[in-house]
Amino acid sequence: MILSNKKFDYEHIWHPYSSMINPIPCYTVVSAKGVYLKLHNGKKVIDGMSSWWSAIHGYNHPILNKALRKQIKKMSHVMFGGITHPSAIALCKDLIFLTPKKLDCIFLSDSGSIAIEVAMKMLIQYWQALGEKRNSFLTIRHGYHGDTFAAMSISDPENSMHKMYNTFLPKNFFAQSPVSSFHGKWNENDLASFIEIIEKKQTQIAGVIVEPIVQGVGGMRFYHPTYLKKIKILCDLHSIPLIFDEIATGFGRTGKFFAFEHADVVPDILCLGKAITGGTITLAATISSRNIANTISSSKAGCFMHGPTYMGNPLACAVAQANIKILKTNNWKIQVANIEQQLLKNLLPLLNHPNVIDVRILGGIGVVECIRSINISLIQKFFIKNKIWIRPFKNLIYLVPPYIINSKELTQLIDVVKESMHNNAFFI
Repeated sequence: MILSNKKFDYEHIWHPYSSMINPIPCYTVVSAKGVYLKLHNGKKVIDGMSSWWSAIHGYNHPILNKALRKQIKKMSHVMFGGITHPSAIALCKDLIFLTPKKLDCIFLSDSGSIAIEVAMKMLIQYWQALGEKRNSFLTIRHGYHGDTFAAMSISDPENSMHKMYNTFLPKNFFAQSPVSSFHGKWNENDLASFIEIIEKKQTQIAGVIVEPIVQGVGGMRFYHPTYLKKIKILCDLHSIPLIFDEIATGFGRTGKFFAFEHADVVPDILCLGKAITGGTITLAATISSRNIANTISSSKAGCFMHGPTYMGNPLACAVAQANIKILKTNNWKIQVANIEQQLLKNLLPLLNHPNVIDVRILGGIGVVECIRSINISLIQKFFIKNKIWIRPFKNLIYLVPPYIINSKELTQLIDVVKESMHNNAFFI
C-alpha cells in the first residue's frame, strides 16, 4: 500500500513537541517567498513567526540565494579541523566588527543549543585551567536555552517543557526572575534572590547565563534593563564570567542589534544563532573574551575540547556574511521600528479583552498572554483559514514577523489574532 505524503508524514515523521499517537496537524508548505508561505493547495499565508525568529528578511531573498549559489559552486562543506576557508574568515571578521571589542574569539557551531553547550564547556575548562572545580551555573527562572542536555539544565526546571528530565539533568542555581518590566519602574527587590545565591555559592559557580532583556519560550517576558546592569556588576565583583544568550534576540529583533545594548553592558561570552543566516541554513556562534580563550588554551589539555563535524560550514558562513551585508544597510532599524509602532497602535488594545491577561511589545515582538491555555490545533486551523501562520504555545500568542513585512500584511496578522480572541472554543 502506498501512503499519501500527508498520511506518511502523520504516521512516520516526528515534528517538534508533537505526539506520534495524536500529532498536531501539519500543513504542507511547498514554497516560500517574501513573507508568504505557499501551501500544497495553492493558498498563501503570511508568516508571523519568521520560521522561529530566523527568516528576518523573508524567504528567497535574492542576495542570500546568490551567496548560496556562489559558494556551492566552490564547495558545500569541508572539515574545519586543520583546514580553514575564506567564507569562515570573512564571517568571523564581520562578527568581530559587529560585537563589542572585548569579544574577540569565535567558535562556530551548527545550532543555538550547541552554542550554549559550547559556552558552558568553555567555562568549565576555564576554571579547571585556573585550578578550580566549578561545575554549576547561575541563571534566572522562566528562562529557556535549548533542547540539548546542558542547555536544558539551565532552562527553568519547573515551568519549562524539560521538567520531565529533571532527575537526569545536572543541578544548577536558579534566582527568581525579575518582575520589573522593560517599560515599567525598576524594583531593587528584583535582585535579592540573585544576590543571595551569588554570595553564598560563588565558589561553585562557573558562570552566570541569561537571555538579555527578553525571556523567550519561558514565557515571552521583557524585563528591565537595570537588572542586566546590576547582575553584570555582581558578576564582575565576584569574578564570575557572564554569558548572554542572544540566539533569539540577536540581529535586530528587539530594536537594538543585540538586546544587551538596551542595558549598555557587555558579556564575557556571547551566543548567537537563528537569524545569523537570515533563516536559510543552520549556524551558530559562541564568542568569548580573549582572556577566557587564552586561559583555556594554556590549560593542561592545551585546547578547547569541542569540534562539531559541520563546524564552520562554508555554505552557512557564506550566507551569514551576506545576511550581515544586508543588515549593515541599517534598513532593519526602520523596519523594526515600524513593526513596533503598528503593534503598539493595533495589538496593544487587546489589553482590555476579557480573554487577555497582558500584551507585551518590544521592537519586532508582539505577545498576547491569554487567561487560559490555547487549543493549538483548533486555533491554527482558524489562522490558516484566514491566511496567516502563527504558532502559539501554552497560553501565549506571539508575533515575530519578518522585518520586511508591510503595514497591510501586519494588519492582517493583527486583525486575525484579535478575531481569535472572541472565540472561547480556542481556549482550554
